[in-house]
Amino acid sequence: MGRLFGTDGVRGVANADLTAELALGLSVAAAHVLAEAGTFEGHRPVAVVGRDPRASGEFLEAAVVAGLASAGVDVLRVGVLPTPAVAHLTGALGADLGVMLSASHNAMPDNGIKFFARGGHKLADELEDRIESVYEKHRTGAPWQRPTGSGVGRVKSYDQGLDQYIAHLLGVLPNRLDGLRIVLDEAHGAAARVSPEAFTRAGAEVITIGAQPDGLNINDGCGSTHLGLLKAAVVEHKADFGIAHDGDADRCLAVDHTGAEIDGDQILAVLALAMREHGTLRHDTVVATVMSNLGFKLAMEAQGLSLVQTAVGDRYVLESMKEHGFALGGEQSGHVIVLDHATTGDGTLTGLLLAARVAETGRTLADLAGVMERLPQVLINVPDVDKSRVKTSAELSAAVTDAERELGSTGRVLLRPSGTEPLVRVMVEAADIEQARSVAGRLADVVKSALG
Repeated sequence: MGRLFGTDGVRGVANADLTAELALGLSVAAAHVLAEAGTFEGHRPVAVVGRDPRASGEFLEAAVVAGLASAGVDVLRVGVLPTPAVAHLTGALGADLGVMLSASHNAMPDNGIKFFARGGHKLADELEDRIESVYEKHRTGAPWQRPTGSGVGRVKSYDQGLDQYIAHLLGVLPNRLDGLRIVLDEAHGAAARVSPEAFTRAGAEVITIGAQPDGLNINDGCGSTHLGLLKAAVVEHKADFGIAHDGDADRCLAVDHTGAEIDGDQILAVLALAMREHGTLRHDTVVATVMSNLGFKLAMEAQGLSLVQTAVGDRYVLESMKEHGFALGGEQSGHVIVLDHATTGDGTLTGLLLAARVAETGRTLADLAGVMERLPQVLINVPDVDKSRVKTSAELSAAVTDAERELGSTGRVLLRPSGTEPLVRVMVEAADIEQARSVAGRLADVVKSALG
């Protein structure tokens, strides 16, 4: 069996790859592994379970709740809430674990399971591996000890989660948002109630799109992966800017008053300068992944800030932040982690902090984001190659060296094997888009010939 857990939980087509049986079995396995790891410390464990609005989330939630309760875990069902809300409530309620059912920005047929440890932190790789091992052992017939009588878990609905999470968000804001007109695209997802309410309570005039989830329309032509509707709405309503979330609202992208996109790198740059000014950017350092635009690195250097880069995935950004005590990190895709206030990417929090900076300075978002210039970036996926040989091919290594020499200090080359498919991603940045395309095309050809 291949590894079930990816960089962000277990994900697949609901009722095909991700079945009720799998959801139930993983939940039982998670309860057993965390108990064996001493997480429950002899007390009756409690889990927080939430989901996004996907139709499949209804039966998958039932399976997860059944699995946990059958393993002796008491369950608090918080209903439809963003992933960062479930993480926050896991910590705030003193729960032993949290479970979020969502496939994030993926299309509606997909779904996923994310586990959070006590405090609302994502599970370490070794715990995920142990959960898989225990799940497979039980799946193939090995018996497990089932509690009976009063030993089974109890299930309750927890209806205060939305207000509790919004109160947390508003408590973080350094200033109000009065006078701002903001368009919010909720991707027909988990933040459809949370985000508009939070921005409105903070003082902004809010216009919403993509805020009518019906279980089938999540991420459908809207949200952070489809910014066209948001761009048009911002211009139409003469808004100061727009904010877009994905299906589970752990991402935030933005659009300025002209309709121009503001990506995660630019958002990080704006927040980094704001936090340094307020004395909260510990070690004057930002954490990002190797996929961040070179323009972001150059901008941080120009501002006297340090940049630490990690592998792709917000979990690796978070690991670096926790290990070294950094306060801000994120990804170009809009996962932004403000570790003093969240244990995972939080799209609503990010949007609120971005809006607070606009309100505080009186400057436009376009002006603030102008602190960095995005260099042209070309990405080519090369399929059907032996991705394991990326680092060992002499022919490919020589081609990369030649490309780097040609680009000099104003460009960058990154070859990255896909984590889920038999392909290699070729990414090239340069000061000139035509040069980036030319270099990327030549490298893609070498990848095909050397690794095909």
